[in-house]
Amino acid sequence: MIPMTKSPLQIARAKYQPLLPASLAGNVVLKEGIVTQSVDNHIEINKLFPNTYGMPLLTFETGKQKSYLLKNVGVILSGGQAPGGHNVIAGLFDALKKINSENKLYGFLGGPSGLVEHKYIELTKEVVADYRNTGGFDIIGSGRTKLEEDWQFDKGTEICKQLNINAIVIIGGDDSNTNACILAEYYLKKNYDIQVIGCPKTIDGDLKNEMIETSFGFDTACKVYAELIGNIQRDASSAKKYWHFIRLMGRSASHITLECALQSQPNICIISEEVQAKNLTLNDIVEYIVKIIVNRANFGLNFGTVLIPEGLIEFIPAMKKLISELNDLLANNEDFNYLHTDDEKRQYVKGMLSADSCQVYRTLPKGIAHQLTLDRDPHGNVQVSLIETEKLLIEMVAKRLAQLKAEGQYKGNFASINHFFGYEGRCAIPSNFDANYCYSLGYTAALLIMENKTGYMSFVGNLTAPAKEWIAGGIPFTMMMNLERRHADMKPVIKKALVLLDGKPFKYFEKYRDSWADENSNYIYPGPIQYFGPSEVCDKPTQTLLLEKGI
Repeated sequence: MIPMTKSPLQIARAKYQPLLPASLAGNVVLKEGIVTQSVDNHIEINKLFPNTYGMPLLTFETGKQKSYLLKNVGVILSGGQAPGGHNVIAGLFDALKKINSENKLYGFLGGPSGLVEHKYIELTKEVVADYRNTGGFDIIGSGRTKLEEDWQFDKGTEICKQLNINAIVIIGGDDSNTNACILAEYYLKKNYDIQVIGCPKTIDGDLKNEMIETSFGFDTACKVYAELIGNIQRDASSAKKYWHFIRLMGRSASHITLECALQSQPNICIISEEVQAKNLTLNDIVEYIVKIIVNRANFGLNFGTVLIPEGLIEFIPAMKKLISELNDLLANNEDFNYLHTDDEKRQYVKGMLSADSCQVYRTLPKGIAHQLTLDRDPHGNVQVSLIETEKLLIEMVAKRLAQLKAEGQYKGNFASINHFFGYEGRCAIPSNFDANYCYSLGYTAALLIMENKTGYMSFVGNLTAPAKEWIAGGIPFTMMMNLERRHADMKPVIKKALVLLDGKPFKYFEKYRDSWADENSNYIYPGPIQYFGPSEVCDKPTQTLLLEKGI
């Protein structure tokens, strides 16, 4: 008997037909809306992007049949994986072929480098068929090469001319779409007939604004993580002897952590943006966790869950200052590189830091302090995402609880287990929401191309309504831009969306978190993503979206 190459779920999901907004189901007409401006630094962004600045919002509505020119399109998957990327490509492919069966779609292999190095495949009906409604980016692969140099743009132009490619679709996060904006401007400046359209991707949820309600993949990833958290909470309630410290993806914002908290109601959840706003120290965070652990222990509950965002360290003001000093201190520092033992390096660093940063450095467990001095990225900076913050907090909490026990103020038993949920959610089979949303984004991107638009990001809105009521169109890249300091220089970038402390999702969390922490655990067990069953289970958007829309 030949082993199965596909699971029953894979086979069933391949048959799923994603839903489209009613406005895209037939013939369409493009409507122009208000003229836009950047979120900040209006004059500077206008000067940097004179050809794409100030373009109007675009929406598609039902219209009369019209003819379009034949077009070939290239597509790039850029950055980290997110559930639904394959459906963006499927929607793009289907729309192009529906408009004209002679239209061709090429996929550049391995991310943006495929465009520069001229590595590609033609995406045919047979190729796309195997990837519909699947997770991952393996149809063409992804990469993190930045498109920001003129020579890269020119190399891309060469292959586009060779393949008669009229447009490039870049599927990525804020950095990737920033590069897409620069590329669109360059091609217009050079009068090259190559359009550039973007699609909003990132499980982190930080590519959002008044028009982009959520980035694709966020829904699926949060549902996967929330299921795992729920499973752990059920286990914690059963074993009654472990505190589980769970670090979740999201270096630049805490959207994933907040959404997972709203779905699972853990005993403790740290939100980086709140830590920064309140100027909390690492010890403040430890004391907050310890207080809840001690209180639960007074009721005989020596177990619980703690959610921690991946980027927490960088949001602690004192730690951020320490990391900045270390980056400057250790960049091309030959004296430090000649030191041999960890103790020598530790003593050297302590002698070079400011008094405040030195004090913070002294309080860190040796393992974490050592990691801060060794793990550098290609730019010479600390790789904060590699710091095991959950282990750091466990060690510091355990030490503090031991002190309280010696003082007779803590009578419980503290045993901990650490977790990091990251890759488990990035390539999951997309939820119904993401399957539909991504397909609509790709379909919309194709229509923007056929309407000869460039410098736009595909958008689909009104997402808490049924899919047929969604609104589709395009927003200019420049509308999302501002200037930020990157490696000592001010550069135009798409502004990241942080958790808003006055926003409805955080306010809801703030209102109820104390009750989740007390002796009567209010755990929710979300269970696995349900692909088939009642709509209120299968098609429910994230709590973040529902709260933001007041539903």
